[in-house]
Amino acid sequence: MKKLITLLFLFSNIFFLSAQERAYGNGEFFKFRVHYGFVTAGYATLNVKNATIVGKDVYHVRGYGETVGVSKWFFKVQDDYQSYIDKEKDVPYRFIRKIDEGGYTKDIQIDFNHATKKATVNDKKKNKTNVFSFPKDTQDMISAFYYLRNKLDTENLKEGDVLEMNMFFDNENYKFRLKFLGKEILDTNFGRVRTLIFRPYVQSGRVFKEKESLTVWISDDNNKMPMLVKADLAVGSLKATLTEFKGLQHSFKILADQ
Repeated sequence: MKKLITLLFLFSNIFFLSAQERAYGNGEFFKFRVHYGFVTAGYATLNVKNATIVGKDVYHVRGYGETVGVSKWFFKVQDDYQSYIDKEKDVPYRFIRKIDEGGYTKDIQIDFNHATKKATVNDKKKNKTNVFSFPKDTQDMISAFYYLRNKLDTENLKEGDVLEMNMFFDNENYKFRLKFLGKEILDTNFGRVRTLIFRPYVQSGRVFKEKESLTVWISDDNNKMPMLVKADLAVGSLKATLTEFKGLQHSFKILADQ
């Protein structure tokens, strides 16, 4: 169960929209059911609200997840991820990661200065602050989702194409890579939906079976909503399914039954 909700927020990095119009706005809300087969392990949400930070108008995005029921007794997870994103530039000014995963805890705040390309990492648990350099257009785990929705155009993607972006997480810079697998009509809780399929490249080892263990389905419309995530883990197969949404900027298209 460890890293359950963390994985879901990582998966969110694959949702895109062309640069001509904004994909999201104040009040957008997603809720996901995380489950092994019919057994519900937990729930996770992504919520967008207007805010102000360092004198700038931003979107405050909060991702929160926790285990429920029997899973909570076996392995308790409470994860809180937050990002403050510039409305015009789609870059993060602040990232918060406060987690408790079976007793493994972190409480970190990262402040990004894009003029100097320096990230100030405040580890509140250890009462320690460090400064790191980062490359241009670097995103955090949450802001990457919203950056890609607004900046990348999937209309011309071909099967097998691989996309890359700069990301800073905890104390490290790395390249996030994503492979486009194709399109599929997916049966969802809301009906049949046209989707795009992506496969993020992840690090194999303690959590994942291998480098390409994740598959993600997103709606093939202007919202680019995360519909389904499937992860082959070392301890079995895990899914995250979209169960609720509100505050969309565009209509959500459902195919008529045939």
